[in-house]
Amino acid sequence: MLSDVTQTTDIPAEATSAPAPPRRPRLHRAWFVAAVTFVTIIGAAAFASLPGLLIEPLHTEFDWSRGTIGFAVSVNLALYGVTAPFAAALMDRFGIRRVVAAALTVIAAGSVLTVWMTAPWQLVLYWGVLVGLGSGSMALAFAATVTNRWFVARRGLVTGVLTAAGASGQLVFLPLLSWLVENHGWRPAAVTVSLAALAVVPFVWLLLRDHPADVGLPAYGAEEFTAKPAPVTGAARRAVTVLVSAARTGPFWLLAGAFAICGASTNGLVKTHFVPAAHDHGMPVTAAASLLAVIGVFDVVGTIASGWFTDRFDARRLLAVYYALRGVSLLFLPMLLAPSVHPPMIFFIIFYGLDWVATVPPTIALCREHYGADSAIVFGWVLASHQVGAAIIAFAGGVARDVFGSYDVVWYAAGALCAAAALMSLVIGLKPAAVPVAG
Repeated sequence: MLSDVTQTTDIPAEATSAPAPPRRPRLHRAWFVAAVTFVTIIGAAAFASLPGLLIEPLHTEFDWSRGTIGFAVSVNLALYGVTAPFAAALMDRFGIRRVVAAALTVIAAGSVLTVWMTAPWQLVLYWGVLVGLGSGSMALAFAATVTNRWFVARRGLVTGVLTAAGASGQLVFLPLLSWLVENHGWRPAAVTVSLAALAVVPFVWLLLRDHPADVGLPAYGAEEFTAKPAPVTGAARRAVTVLVSAARTGPFWLLAGAFAICGASTNGLVKTHFVPAAHDHGMPVTAAASLLAVIGVFDVVGTIASGWFTDRFDARRLLAVYYALRGVSLLFLPMLLAPSVHPPMIFFIIFYGLDWVATVPPTIALCREHYGADSAIVFGWVLASHQVGAAIIAFAGGVARDVFGSYDVVWYAAGALCAAAALMSLVIGLKPAAVPVAG
């Protein structure tokens, strides 16, 4: 008996224990994927910097009205939003890499074709439709999809960083594009946008991965490994089905309504019409474009900070504060426009920059809270409302300038709408999460 026990205890430990699990890398692969996504969005952001710089050159060269040019921009912005939920579903079907690489190629084609346009319908087709469809697939739903797949911990922070990538792209390209437009015309600027989009394609194809399971890892912050889900067929049907389901809930309409106002007061108004509005007051185009670039600097800070806040505070209250502060700042803007840059205008630029897309991380967080696995597609539809709001104001702003000779009425209207968005954000918290409406 004793000899049997001794024999048993002499067995080497490695023969009785299970093999040690593979050692995880010190820096999780999710951070590399986030870095590639960041660079991709920066490259794609070049096209978003151009519309506001095109209004005056196209008006001068072709004698097209600002309303006509604004209509092409509004088509771009609307398609940017409407495409987003379908792109999120396509990413579930074909993978992130394929969808994003194709989108960048379409953006490059649409931008370079504008060099040969001679009629307004061509501007609508090339810049409005092609660039709108491509950019819609590169929308914030892309960032939401990457975050949902690769991260469990630090989702708010990563969402803020990826959202800030668009502002970083604006920061990188806007001064360059404004210099090109001012000194060499708008065509070299359009070609630059095309080349920037194409330059990102190899990074996407070689470095981006669709799912943590592709590299044999769990998502960052996850306790267990999750197998890669099978491709989801019927992307368009799924996008519509998710919309129908979400539309039966109160939070969806409140989020969509508030985010429509967000788009109206940022992409539709400030990004599209700030440069020509400042130029109306005698400010050089390059100076006005540089102010927008400074907005991009502080947008990075504000959006990353908003992601950090979203991980720690009530997203509804954050949204209410962001919208209220934005509305107040827009009410003061008409009094600040002048031929030169002065301290109150700099204060506005810094203040507005911190708030520019700070709304995105808490909005994505609320979509995730209410709609779970479908949250990326739901956010795509919420983003569609954002862009529809932007499209309406991009067009209305141009018409208002043609009719009244000034943008003032649009600034005041946008400020009032922001106050309504703040109230809508607070109301979200007064109802239970995602309880479908009867019927």
